[in-house]
Amino acid sequence: MNLVSSIRIALRALRVNKLRSSLTMLGIIIGVAAVITMISVGAGAQARVEEQIKSLGSNLIILLPGSVTSGGVRMGAGSRSSLTEDDAFAIQREVADVQVAAPALRGTGQVVAGNSNWSTVFYGVTPEYFEARNWVIASGKGFDPADIAGSGKVVLLGETVARNLFGDSDPIGQSIRVRKVPMQVIGVLERKGQSLMGQDQDDVMLMPISTARNRVLGGNLAKQRSVGSISIKIREGAHLAETEAEIRSLLRQRHRLQQRGQDDDFTLRNLSEVLSAREESSRIMTLLLAAVASVSLLVGGIGIMNIMLVSVTERTREIGLRMAVGARGRDILTQFLVEAITLALIGGLLGVALGVGGSYAISNLAGWRVELRPESIALAVSFAAAIGIFFGFYPARKASRLLPIEALRYE
Repeated sequence: MNLVSSIRIALRALRVNKLRSSLTMLGIIIGVAAVITMISVGAGAQARVEEQIKSLGSNLIILLPGSVTSGGVRMGAGSRSSLTEDDAFAIQREVADVQVAAPALRGTGQVVAGNSNWSTVFYGVTPEYFEARNWVIASGKGFDPADIAGSGKVVLLGETVARNLFGDSDPIGQSIRVRKVPMQVIGVLERKGQSLMGQDQDDVMLMPISTARNRVLGGNLAKQRSVGSISIKIREGAHLAETEAEIRSLLRQRHRLQQRGQDDDFTLRNLSEVLSAREESSRIMTLLLAAVASVSLLVGGIGIMNIMLVSVTERTREIGLRMAVGARGRDILTQFLVEAITLALIGGLLGVALGVGGSYAISNLAGWRVELRPESIALAVSFAAAIGIFFGFYPARKASRLLPIEALRYE
């Protein structure tokens, strides 16, 4: 008997017992659907983390001023003005693996545009800031060298600020007041969304660092070149730990902290390590969700094996008759294996449809991000076929090893 005949007989046997075949496939359908849905939810969460990592900037080290100790009480990082623009320029110039070092000043204030106003955060930055933080200008233009040198009264708006001040109108070319200082909007920043801490990264304004120092913040900042932070982007392929050590050594030398045991007057934060840990935890969670969902596939496989064993018992006389008229053991083995694999594959395809539909339902109803990946669908269907072979082999082997005489005598 050839393979085509075995397949035809197996399919006919499945059609005869439609209800039993449907119940057998149910476990596989649920299993495949669960695997696809869980992987899609996990992949969506992982993609969200990857977007947040990209929005913060890749290979990024944040340099913050040090702490002040007063009366034995340490005030925390940033309470001491120990960093300057010259530090940023020195880091970019003298540390080979540093791509850019972007100093920044931070402030908050009320922004007024016509009859609208909005309280937001603003940063005084240099052109290197956009490269360090992977920030793209969606419309308009960036800062000219003249704006940096002459404290130009120009500003770039984040999407949230632009929407709250101007609604659907084009903000470019419009005049606003930042802490009562008139400025002109020259561009709008590309949307970044929420940070890993849940903060709106688009609720921000950027202006030249000289403008922030001399015109908006004023006070002592106008007399010195101190900055609130320095964003340092490391070149691709560079070793972050070694580069961080070089930056620390350079700053200690510049700040005259050569005595052993003398504390740093600055703080280095390697965001890449934190973000990599977050990405790894998200990946592990995706694998755990897939592993949990795969248990239902195993349950479906066991169901296939049980039903096939029952089928072998019920069809013992049929097996005996087929073997009596010339069917060989491998023909019987092929027939029952085809039945098991067919049940698994049909159940797998129905499970794919259910899983895709469930993923979209979760996305629309729960508002979660899901990401369907072709490899996860192919993996689920392949796993279903493998389960059909694995759990169908024992009943098929048992049927193929029946003796014709004993099978014909079976009642």
